[in-house]
Amino acid sequence: MRMPITFGFSQIVSNGFGLYLFAALVPLMQSSIDISAWFLAIVGACTQVAYLSGAMLVGTYGQRFDSGKVLMISMVVTSAMLFIMASQNDQAVILVALVVLAVNAAICWGCIVELVTRYGLVGRTATNLSFIASGSAWGYGVNGALILMFIPLFGWRSAWALGGVLGILALLTIIVLLKRLQSSEEKTDRIPGDVLAMGVKQLMRTVFKERPAFLSCLIFFAVGFATIPFSTWLNLYLAELSLPSALGGYTWSMIGLSGMVSGLLAGKLSDYKGHGIALLVMFLGFALCITAFTYDPSRFVLVAGFGYGLMYFAIWGVISGWLNKQYSSKVTMQINGIGMVVFGTGGALGNLLAGAILEFTGSLSTMYGLIAVISVLLAALATYIYMKERTPDEPFVGAF
Repeated sequence: MRMPITFGFSQIVSNGFGLYLFAALVPLMQSSIDISAWFLAIVGACTQVAYLSGAMLVGTYGQRFDSGKVLMISMVVTSAMLFIMASQNDQAVILVALVVLAVNAAICWGCIVELVTRYGLVGRTATNLSFIASGSAWGYGVNGALILMFIPLFGWRSAWALGGVLGILALLTIIVLLKRLQSSEEKTDRIPGDVLAMGVKQLMRTVFKERPAFLSCLIFFAVGFATIPFSTWLNLYLAELSLPSALGGYTWSMIGLSGMVSGLLAGKLSDYKGHGIALLVMFLGFALCITAFTYDPSRFVLVAGFGYGLMYFAIWGVISGWLNKQYSSKVTMQINGIGMVVFGTGGALGNLLAGAILEFTGSLSTMYGLIAVISVLLAALATYIYMKERTPDEPFVGAF
């Protein structure tokens, strides 16, 4: 468990602090920094583009760099940016720091995928990656604990400084782990075929022509289209329904708790029973919970949070483990990078559509109905993958 714990710790820092802490601290930061709605909009747009840029770098150029070295450099930069956030009042500097944090978050995850699929045990790939991906859910919980217990005593700057300290500790644990892994003689090339890395053209052909790569990116796009608008507009939708704002807070807590648990359980299910059944359980649970929420938001909003956490955090590890059954560690990292890009693209399109629906209809109910439809389609897609996984006589990788 040393590898998943170490990399999971780094995910808490790179994603939990790097991506989510600013949103959690904005109300507190506004007491000493003039943060306008326009600045928040600029931050949202720039960090989204930055994350997609980091994912694209991993997808297109990941075969050219040493993932271990890049991960260590990224953790150094992440720690430095967190310390900068603790000491700055200048909005331009804060914006740059948040953009760098977003780029590093994408790069860190891509490097972790390659390292785990290269050095991890054959039968535990999905388990390890799902557990590591759930570090983001732990980040939700840590941020909440900081707001409740730490910041009232030491101020909001202390949260950023603590993130920097934890980043340095994560870096030290990564250095120790990589030295141990690189000195080990147990690593082997476990992937069928001779392709250890791909150029950009070959990678794009693979994504469009080979079923696992194409379906994984299709899943990431649909998940982004459903989950990012769900979380972005949830509190506004609850306010539209005249529901108490505290209900949104409880829902986010439920998302974090279910994400912490599903990261381990979904990965184990994937490794021991097959990736198809794991995807089916996650997407079917997500579809049932979101459909119930659409039917009666006031009664089932916590149920929707449970389904969101059940699927969202574990999906990254399960899909990466599935891809690693067919491709080398480098190619798995590259396809995962493209997956992050289409995930972000789906989320951006979903947000634009939600804004348009709200503008023209004055309500978000149609958007959440559409999210429910997408969740059902994801469950149907998981059923297709599960049925194909049960027919080993048919080649799983190949053109449609």
